[in-house]
Amino acid sequence: MSASPPVLVSSIFSMDEALGAPRILQVARDTMLGEVSLESKVSAVPNDSFSQARVVRNQIGQYHQTGFGRSLLTTATKTAINMIRVGIIGASGYTAIESIQLLLKHPLVQIVAATSRQADGSMIADVHPSLVGRLKLPVEDLTPAQLASRCDVAFSCLPHGASAHHCMQLLDAGCRVVDLSADYRLSTPALYEKWYGEVHPDPRRLGSTPYGLPELFSDELASARLVSNPGCYPTSAILPLSPLLKEGLISAKDIIVDSKSGVSGAGRTPKLGNLYCEVNESIAAYSVGNHRHQPEIADIVKRYSGVEAEIVFTPHLVPMERGILSTIYAHPASGATPNQIRECLNTYYNSTSFVRVVSHLPATRFVARTNFVDITVRENGPRIILISAIDNLVKGASGAAVQNLNHMFGMAPTLGLL
Repeated sequence: MSASPPVLVSSIFSMDEALGAPRILQVARDTMLGEVSLESKVSAVPNDSFSQARVVRNQIGQYHQTGFGRSLLTTATKTAINMIRVGIIGASGYTAIESIQLLLKHPLVQIVAATSRQADGSMIADVHPSLVGRLKLPVEDLTPAQLASRCDVAFSCLPHGASAHHCMQLLDAGCRVVDLSADYRLSTPALYEKWYGEVHPDPRRLGSTPYGLPELFSDELASARLVSNPGCYPTSAILPLSPLLKEGLISAKDIIVDSKSGVSGAGRTPKLGNLYCEVNESIAAYSVGNHRHQPEIADIVKRYSGVEAEIVFTPHLVPMERGILSTIYAHPASGATPNQIRECLNTYYNSTSFVRVVSHLPATRFVARTNFVDITVRENGPRIILISAIDNLVKGASGAAVQNLNHMFGMAPTLGLL
């Protein structure tokens, strides 16, 4: 067995009966055997205080992340620390299974419900066989009120339009929501109607719902009842562009975003263009000039930077399962150098958990199945080239949702993601 780990002490909170306030119990850890149970350390935590339980959860989460406590959170411990109860709406799709797999690794979350409009009595492991032996949960057709009675927060993995109707009812029932659809991303009802071809069912929340990119909007997330999870392509473009436009280092004119995505970005519902024989050994552009992520990129960049940018976005489908690579072409502002642009990105993102400003050329395989975003800067004649890579199902969808959940409940942003 290895020598003493680098972190020898983990702080676990219990409640002081006399003071009614948290006090630190120092638990010495001198091996990596994981033999010391947490039961006695959290058994005194009351179940009726959310704020006190949050403190305990944070401490247990820090302990979990050291690697020494991952197997110690038994059912009794989870009850004692008021685990966050999560429901998954629209449980049959790719973002649902990705969310479930991430949440199963989260030390302070309990998945309590999975819903589908096509529920037929199946278990979730029947829908997603990778969950056999990992999650025993029926897929149910629950009303939003029924789901809200079981959950502290719901992940809505429904398509746009359908998602907003559920979100409204969940919020009215007191349940917090992370919406993975596009329903609350755009700022105005008119913009939504133009690009999605229908009247928004909940227009009063457009423009006021926090956009779930914690790297840019973290201050808005902690008190949010509803968070709009970003689109996959927009994540890969907004993160490189927003700081540079805000600081005036690139021109707002003639910005080109050229993106390539794996086939999972199209969802799990079978479509002719996504069949193996249609996609294999081929790469093709699609939705040229009318992809719904183009207005989202421009809208959120403006929301953050205050700059109205002229952006042309063209997506391409490539024959791989997952990943997005975006190559962004922009003109530097007068006098701005590549080093200044690189330093600006470093300044904005060095203290974040998942954005990495790198010197190498990003590739999708370097970020596959992670919540990381890799960004680099290059110069080519009169243009600055920004290249970013993400996993479209993780940072582009479910990983961002878990990251947003962590911010909403005051937990470390990396829980469940590292």
